[in-house]
Amino acid sequence: MTRALITGVAGFIGSHLARHCLEMGFEILGVDDLSGGFIDNVPDGVIFRRGSIVDNSFVTGLWDDGGFDYVYHLAAYAAEGLSHFIRRFNYTNNLIGSVNLINQSVLHGVKCFAFTSSIAVYGECEPPITEEVVPKPADPYGIAKYAVELDLAAAHQLFGLPYTIFRPHNVYGELQNISDKYRNVVGIFMNQVLAGKPMTIFGDGQQTRAFSYIDDVAPIIARAPLVEAAYGHVFNIGADQPCTVLELAHEVASAFEVEPRIEHLPARKEVVHAFASHQKVRRVFDPPSPVGLSEGIRRMADWVKRRGAVEPVEFTDIEIAVNLPPSWKRLRK
Repeated sequence: MTRALITGVAGFIGSHLARHCLEMGFEILGVDDLSGGFIDNVPDGVIFRRGSIVDNSFVTGLWDDGGFDYVYHLAAYAAEGLSHFIRRFNYTNNLIGSVNLINQSVLHGVKCFAFTSSIAVYGECEPPITEEVVPKPADPYGIAKYAVELDLAAAHQLFGLPYTIFRPHNVYGELQNISDKYRNVVGIFMNQVLAGKPMTIFGDGQQTRAFSYIDDVAPIIARAPLVEAAYGHVFNIGADQPCTVLELAHEVASAFEVEPRIEHLPARKEVVHAFASHQKVRRVFDPPSPVGLSEGIRRMADWVKRRGAVEPVEFTDIEIAVNLPPSWKRLRK
């Protein structure tokens, strides 16, 4: 039986990925430190171990009961805007933890290392962004992700480790952590609406993104190790059609059948326009037509209504408070 390791298995994309891998007949060992995921997200049938990939002894011990054919690495703290102010935390979790996994994958002859990177590696450039664009990340989160991409390429060149890299963007859907107030704007908006609060937008809301429904992303990542034509390649993955953050807020309000209430906060430093081309992933994986934004938002809203509003979780270990957005000032140590 094919055996796979999934990091971040209790998180949003990781839990959906695990479900698809189980449907393909894989035996799954899933790991998560539960800092941003939930044990209830882990599908039945997954062998679960709680721990952090930053802990090298924990990572080393994952191979004690046998090897893995494939490693799917999704564990990360993906708060782009906040990463400027938690730089050491960002690089420790998103870079050093990844290197721990890559080392063991090389040592144990993993057949394919599937890595979930991010569109954040590109930085500010003219959309729609293709994979041929040379990355120039504009925040520490994007820098860390790109560093892992480069390390995988170096590990392949010297040790022969096969890999496939995906750069998803603005993924949303059921099981997303809506209590995280620094990332996943769709979940933030939905939680605010349920709590009877206005949806908060940094700046004028004219930033453009292509919001990607989870079922258009997770199945492709799950199949990646089975598609040898994808080895050694990087793929943008997600939705094609961009919209403004302001338009997104109106979509969310419509799904909850309420009038949109919006509070504009001071603009923060961020890439203004970011969406990608997906011609390459279509050529190699031939995915079905994507779920439209209105339909995807409706599906997630139905799940959020059943779940109910949750109290936003504060990130308490800010390392640099200089130029911190005013709405985050209370996070200072």
